[in-house]
Amino acid sequence: MVQTMTTKERHISEESLACTGFNYTLSLISGKYKMTILYTLMEFGVVRFNEMKKYIGTITYKTLSSALKELEADGLVHREEYPQIPPKVEYSLTETGQSLIPILDALCEWGDKHHI
Repeated sequence: MVQTMTTKERHISEESLACTGFNYTLSLISGKYKMTILYTLMEFGVVRFNEMKKYIGTITYKTLSSALKELEADGLVHREEYPQIPPKVEYSLTETGQSLIPILDALCEWGDKHHI
């Protein structure tokens, strides 16, 4: 039996991933460590740079600094610098970054459920 298509049916040839919310979200959180940084800030709130470096462990200072700058530029992370010696810099999630918490929680729950 041949089905006729309605005007409401979507065709992949007429769509573009670049125009989706999924693609936009990935553009903000893609990268080897961005999700890990967001998770760290979700779990611990306000975190200093060196604490985050120690917690993540496998990340280089340069990579951590670069990823934090990108997350800050995208409005997901807030950077607070205190004028003191030695310099003190703390990072936390912005309101927009906090809106990702349910998604991060869902990823954690999925991992807990399916972890072998």
